[in-house]
Amino acid sequence: MSGSHCIRILGRELQVRSSATPETVQEIEAFVNDTVARVESRVRGGDRLGVAILSLMTLAEEHLAVIKKQDRNKCNTEQVVELIRTIDEVLSGAA
Repeated sequence: MSGSHCIRILGRELQVRSSATPETVQEIEAFVNDTVARVESRVRGGDRLGVAILSLMTLAEEHLAVIKKQDRNKCNTEQVVELIRTIDEVLSGAA
């Protein structure tokens, strides 16, 4: 079920539709605004489009880093599972 939510990003009020809870939408709004504030503090000249683009790049970089970490963890987990199978096979054969 999708609901309508009012958010404010870069000083602009927007209506968005989302199936997320109002609390989740507020959390996302705060996260985006925090990212924008970090970028704005490093950008001179008040170029709003530049701030928006750099904020998107920052969020994309953070997102990709999380995905890569999850992929590494998945690979490590698969290696551990394979090691456990090997140990089980060796112990089963030794009995």
